[in-house]
Amino acid sequence: MKIATPAKPLPFLERISYSSSDAAGQLVFCVISFYIAKFYTDVAGLPAATAATILLVARMVDAVDAPVWGIVFDQTHSRWGRSRPWFLWLCFPFALFGVLTFLTPDLSPTAKALYSGGTYMICSILYTGINTPVTSILSALTANPRERVVLTTYRMFGSKAGVLLVNATAWPLITWLGHGNDKVGFMRAMPIFATGSVILYLIAFRNLKEIVQEKPKPLRIREGFGAIKGNWPWIIIFTSCLFFWIAFIARISMVPYYFEYTWHRKDLVPLANSLDVVSLAGIFLLPWLCRWTSKANIWAWGLAGSVLSQLLVYAGGTAHSLPLVFAGWVAGILTSGVALALPFSLLADSVDYGEWKSGIRAAGLLTALGAAFCVKAGSGVGGALPLWILSATGYVPNAEQSAQALEGIALGFIWIPALFYALATVPVLFYRKFELLEPRIHAELAARRAAGSSSTP
Repeated sequence: MKIATPAKPLPFLERISYSSSDAAGQLVFCVISFYIAKFYTDVAGLPAATAATILLVARMVDAVDAPVWGIVFDQTHSRWGRSRPWFLWLCFPFALFGVLTFLTPDLSPTAKALYSGGTYMICSILYTGINTPVTSILSALTANPRERVVLTTYRMFGSKAGVLLVNATAWPLITWLGHGNDKVGFMRAMPIFATGSVILYLIAFRNLKEIVQEKPKPLRIREGFGAIKGNWPWIIIFTSCLFFWIAFIARISMVPYYFEYTWHRKDLVPLANSLDVVSLAGIFLLPWLCRWTSKANIWAWGLAGSVLSQLLVYAGGTAHSLPLVFAGWVAGILTSGVALALPFSLLADSVDYGEWKSGIRAAGLLTALGAAFCVKAGSGVGGALPLWILSATGYVPNAEQSAQALEGIALGFIWIPALFYALATVPVLFYRKFELLEPRIHAELAARRAAGSSSTP
């Protein structure tokens, strides 16, 4: 196995190119995450219950394909490596279906629902295929855990830059290009974001190099799943991330409903979404925080802070204070940003743990399940739950809402995220003892690699 010198940091060009790989996905997927629920109910004209079912079914089907993608990545052997070539192979199909997802053809209600579900599902499957390598390639870019945290920080900067660009420009661009017709606006705006996505993926493909590589050999499917058995750090990451993404997607998908119907301030939606950039402050401090205290502590604090932030938003709504609502919203962005970023680095460490424990290095499968599956399954549940609540409480698109419907919006925006952030905190409390094993694991793996051995401990 070839391996880079652990202490050597990667060049700035590779670090910034790694950040571009996540920015690329956000240019399309961020539009989906923030606006697909509103697009389905208020633009495409789908009933809220139908939209909820599409989001859940499509994401759950897509979540199932995550391990399939992981197995494919672990079976990939090319002159570019295992993860890197997928940036090239999937960037164009992903961009195309990102555009098709936001088209509204003149079809019958049933055909429209099928078209919406089909394009959304294919786009999500392709996103799993092209985004999972962003995580799986990390363990191949460097063997240095500290450099992995630095690279994760760069990745999150790229991600948040993409999110900021979309949130600052998407809705104004849709309004401007559509001249008040949101159907036309989405149709004209999405190709712009899709083109930017392709360019950034190609930059990542061009400049990243996989330098920690196993000798080309087939990894049987059963062997890949063997890296999960007894891999408690990975199990903790998986469980916490699944709950986290339910909370995170429920929170952001309800932003347009909350400000438009609860506060009658639709103009605040781009501002609220654009404030996601605040999360960069916490992400920027991650390398320093990881030197000051344990990764487990930082992770738990981020999740607990996200719960408290939701309570602050509730207090602002009760007091009819927009400044207090925004204080809670910004605090939640800051804390959830830390809780979102850190697991991507920890997944690379769990790949090392799996190799140390079982002798099997299944970076593709572990990261596909630990990242892509959690994002997709969590997004499906997190997107569907609030819409089902809206349907049950009598939500009517583009109309004054009843008191019951407003309670449903508050439940989806405040309390569902608070509950699942709290659930995500629980498994993290057990992570610390595995983090303490990292120096031993890295030393023993280095010795095995130097000896050309793959024996288990």
